[in-house]
Order: sequence, then C-alpha cells, then structure tokens
Amino acid sequence: MVGVLHTWGRNLAYHPHVHYLVPAGGQAADGQTLRREPAVRRSGQAWLPASKNFFLPVKALSRIFRAKFRDALRKADCFDDIPTEVWAKEWVVHCQPVGQGLGTLKYLAPYIFRVAISNNRILKLAHGKVTFRYRATDTGKLRTSTLPAEEFIRRFLQHVLPKGFVKVRYYGFLAPGCRKRLAALRQQLGCLYPDPPSAPDSDSAVTPADVATPRYIPLCPSCGRPMQRRSLIRPGDIVPRGRCPP
Repeated sequence: MVGVLHTWGRNLAYHPHVHYLVPAGGQAADGQTLRREPAVRRSGQAWLPASKNFFLPVKALSRIFRAKFRDALRKADCFDDIPTEVWAKEWVVHCQPVGQGLGTLKYLAPYIFRVAISNNRILKLAHGKVTFRYRATDTGKLRTSTLPAEEFIRRFLQHVLPKGFVKVRYYGFLAPGCRKRLAALRQQLGCLYPDPPSAPDSDSAVTPADVATPRYIPLCPSCGRPMQRRSLIRPGDIVPRGRCPP
C-alpha cells in the first residue's frame, strides 16, 4: 500500500490523518481461487481479487488500528501525556473502493508537493487580520475565515514538517526494494485486460513522452478502465475538409 500523511483541515486546523491506497486483492502461492471471480494464475502463483462490494470490516479495522497505534506509541516519551480516554473512543477509519486508483493519486498529490494553503485562497490582509476562503466539509459550500495574523501564521507553521521527515511511505510489493516483484505482478495482471492498443498517432491529445512509452494504455476518465482503440477519425471524415479548422 501507499501511505500519505495529511495534517491540515480545509480551514488550516490541525487534523493529522493518513490516506492509504491499498490494492484490492493479494497474491497467493497455494493456488487458492475465489468462488465468484476466478483467480489469475501464472508461474504457480495466483492473484486473488477482493469482492467488488467488500474489502475489510471497517469497524473492526478501526479498533485494530487504534490498538496498533497505541502499542507503537508506548515506546515514545510522550505516551504518558496522552489522556487515557483517547484509547476508549471509537476512532474513525474509513474504507471505500476507488476504482483503478488514478483519481485518488491525483487527490493525494497536492498534499505531497504543496503547502497547507495556496495564495489564491487568501482574499484579504488588512488591519492585522488575514481573510481566506475554504470549503466546508459537511456542506461543501464555500466559506470565509478571518484570523489575526499571528493565529494565521501559527496554524500555517504547525503543518511545516521537520527537515527530512518522510510523509509518503510504500509497503509490500509497492516498496522501492520490491521493484522486481512489482514488475512480475504487472505482467501477471496484464492478462486481466485486453491487449494494449498501439501507440497513438502524433495528432492525438497525448504528450510525446506518452507516445514513446511502449505500454501506453489510455484510461477512461469516467470508470478508469483501459480503453481500446476502435477507429481513428481524421479531419474531413465527418466535416468536409474545406470547413475544418487549421
């Protein structure tokens, strides 16, 4: 899985949490198969896809995550400073399918390469106060918040991580040390999809780097599934060439 640390809420409040992108399935060497969806097998190993409407029991996962977090934190010097009622509350662990995961990666990318607030969200700086806009989590509506400059700076700086702190971590066959295993899995899972289409022509809406990629497979923007080329519509096929734009 891929884990990304996120520390801020939309109003710059301190809200540390972690997003994980987890493959919906796993590798089994014993030849196990599923009833509803057959496993994909190659070289004696099988890939077992998860059910389309179930992956993990979220309520049980929440309690297991809380216990694992508590046990790991016992090794830290700050453990005794944490109120005991924290370990009695129900923790929030959310789990949902995200298709091919491409949309989720795009959602997480700003957390990695950007800061807690961008300049275009800051509306006004006057009389020692900063006004910025944010989108409410519960309603999705745009709202504004006005804070004293010192409080705004305090909220911003609490999301600046220490030097050398790693906010993205990779586990399992996605880890940097498992590149060979990941390549083998990609080859194994290739038989789940039809043969990749040939590289697009130069007049397609892709970059030269995409065209030069041998395994370039365009994905549907709606469902995220690999697309298959059926035909190529050139200028003049539908509209007479004399009326085409340059």
